[in-house]
Amino acid sequence: MYLTREEERALDGELGPALELAMKVLVKLGDLFGAEKLVPISSAHVSGISYKTAGDVAIEFLRDLAQVGARASVLATTNPCGFDERLKGLLDLPAEVIEAQEELVGLYSKLGLRRTLTCVPYYQLRPKPGQHLAWAESSAVIYANSVIGAYTNREGAPSALLAAIAGKTPDHGLHRPENRGPSMVFKLDFKPRDELELWASGFLIGQVAKDRIPCLLVPRGLSDWELKGLGAAMASGGMTAMFTLASEIGHEGLGGLEKVSIGREDVRDVVDKLSSQGEPELIFIGCPHCSTEELELIATLLRGRRVRPGKQLWICTSRYLRASHPGLTSAIEASGALVLVDTCVVVSWVERLGVDVVATNSPKAAYYLPGLSGVEVQLASLRECINMACAS
Repeated sequence: MYLTREEERALDGELGPALELAMKVLVKLGDLFGAEKLVPISSAHVSGISYKTAGDVAIEFLRDLAQVGARASVLATTNPCGFDERLKGLLDLPAEVIEAQEELVGLYSKLGLRRTLTCVPYYQLRPKPGQHLAWAESSAVIYANSVIGAYTNREGAPSALLAAIAGKTPDHGLHRPENRGPSMVFKLDFKPRDELELWASGFLIGQVAKDRIPCLLVPRGLSDWELKGLGAAMASGGMTAMFTLASEIGHEGLGGLEKVSIGREDVRDVVDKLSSQGEPELIFIGCPHCSTEELELIATLLRGRRVRPGKQLWICTSRYLRASHPGLTSAIEASGALVLVDTCVVVSWVERLGVDVVATNSPKAAYYLPGLSGVEVQLASLRECINMACAS
């Protein structure tokens, strides 16, 4: 790799041990992936914030970084942690778990990362098209590349953190324009009736495309929140980090690409494979975290209704969006639902609730929850989830 004189000094330890470590790892990664140089980034987004998934190893690593004075040199945001304040009591978490989670978040703050604790940092701190990023969190990565038009690879938590410290990342993969074109075309042979059919299609696309870039031909326009969930599903089904829509690039360049058709029966098969048949005790919406549009829709669907006895309805969003919409929050919680921030059911200790089945409209959550928490999942559309939770 070509390094500037300043980068060489950092690599040699002349600018301190924190930058030396960051540069050693980033240069090693660059060499591994054939990068020719490092590129400056405008922001980093770091995953691995939940103590449930990160554990004590992450705490020790962050302590060591803090001890040598490491600090983020660019805007750096954080993914959801293991609980919000109201879940401490509901989940009956041991004191040592609470203390470890709080230390983990505190260490990230000490390193100069913002306490955003959300998988949708772009609603508060939106990058500009064409900017280079170092983002972890698969749903945020695919949104940044596909919807915003920023440039980021699918980073891991350590590489995103070290990129935040260095302010740079290796120039390979999706940081290079020539690598951002589609290599497969997927056509939906049906008009999705709701977001679940669309997102389940995305999960299937991810399974087939793996780490390639798919182009999607859809029979109707898609809203921003539908695109967000579509990307999250693709990234969960495979290693997909970017997609395009045919309307964005035209049809001219698609002739020689492999084409795959998806029918409604294919989508139903995905939903069936990700679903269980039990009666859900917890209904969860917000993976990825809910947008303003979703909060508005949920508030409308809940108007004049109450959550049934024996059911719990959790809506996860960012602290920023909840604070921005106190009226929507009050309208939703008037039903008995909870609008939670800082966390996500997927990375929380939901198994401590004693529930066996969780209902959600998120294929991503349905894919990860059984393995992480040992609960079964029933996939349903947002409207169906509200109907499960509430009396008519």
